[in-house]
Amino acid sequence: MKISQLMLFGVFFIGISSVEAQEKTSLTLDEAVKLAWEKSNEVTLANTKVNTKKYELQSVKNNQYPDLKVSGQYQRLGKASIDMHNDQASSEPIASPDRAMLGMANLSLPLFSGFKIQSSIDAYDNLYEAETANAAKTKEDVALRVITYYTALYKAQKTLDLLNENQKQAKQRVTDFTELEKNGIIPRNDLLKAQLLVSRTQLSIDEANNNLNNINFYLTTLLKLEPSVKLQVNEQDFFNLKTSNAPTSDALALENRKDLEAIRLQSKASEANIRVAKAGYYPSLVLLGGYTAFDLKDFITVKYAMNFGVGLSYDLSGILKNNSHVKEAESRALEVKNSEALLTDRIKIEVQKSIEDYDLAINQSVVYNEALQQATENYRLVKDKFDNGLSDTNDLVEADVENLSAKINTALSKATIIQKYYELLSVSGQLSQSFNLSKI
Repeated sequence: MKISQLMLFGVFFIGISSVEAQEKTSLTLDEAVKLAWEKSNEVTLANTKVNTKKYELQSVKNNQYPDLKVSGQYQRLGKASIDMHNDQASSEPIASPDRAMLGMANLSLPLFSGFKIQSSIDAYDNLYEAETANAAKTKEDVALRVITYYTALYKAQKTLDLLNENQKQAKQRVTDFTELEKNGIIPRNDLLKAQLLVSRTQLSIDEANNNLNNINFYLTTLLKLEPSVKLQVNEQDFFNLKTSNAPTSDALALENRKDLEAIRLQSKASEANIRVAKAGYYPSLVLLGGYTAFDLKDFITVKYAMNFGVGLSYDLSGILKNNSHVKEAESRALEVKNSEALLTDRIKIEVQKSIEDYDLAINQSVVYNEALQQATENYRLVKDKFDNGLSDTNDLVEADVENLSAKINTALSKATIIQKYYELLSVSGQLSQSFNLSKI
């Protein structure tokens, strides 16, 4: 019976382990970015806005095509008194028709409208291209969010690994100190200091676990994964990335930033809208054509009544009223120009800051590597002295904490370099190109 219970427990434990293993998902940075581009609400909304602008453009283009309208009527008529006032009219009464049928077809084709139609097409074409650029910028923003969460997840996982590793050493020290204290080799105060270090490390582990769970939830939510999925980052994304091609000026940003491209296209659209407003100063000319068929039973029948010609309209009062529309369009165009200038200045500031942050991350990594070597050697020397009775527990614990801190700083500095590199690519408009992914 005991064996059966033991086997049942073993099967249950294996099952639980399998479920946990299935929930853990190893995800590269490229895969995470691609998944975000496919699943995120922001990208979906941006693509929908592009489609909306596409349909608006097509609707405006339809204005240059002919309008063809067909109508027909069938009417029942009541008794009517008909008196033909002419010399040849018969003295006999005329029978009242009891039905009437009418069919019409009208065609109109705009020939000239003050360049309004073509200017409207130009405006909406630029707005469509601007929305496309905005969608590309949204994809870059989403990719940067993924990178930020991904590097944060790596930092949290690496910190937790180092804390757990250090906790094992700290617990082993407590075990060793317990035996030494029992034998009277060290005072109880030293044992309490070792136990205090274990408690402090455990608090750090709990905080790291909390941070890890929060970041994991943020990333799985962004990627539209189940919250129960535990993501495992790929360290090779941080060690194999070549960052030698990092931008060193704002030239690339001013050429490739999608938000700047969008506002430049909006500026072109606003110039076209000025031409649309000025179209009110001109007359409109249309080509007209039509066909009419009419039948008033037993009275009159009209067939093959075709007509064609041109129509001219000129809103004379609009010449005076249209000036305000032109001024409004010109003012909106000036707003866009000023917005472009402001964005250009902001881009220059963002690029400069990102360059400085990237250089700082590289310099700090060098210092952290040196500090790790120093802290490792210092811990080795202090431990040797402690083992030989030449150093106390305070020195050993302090050296241990400094060594752990140096390990964490060194590990995290590598991820910080990658994050700052991608941030620099983002503000330079090069982030999407750094991932060999097809457009979605």
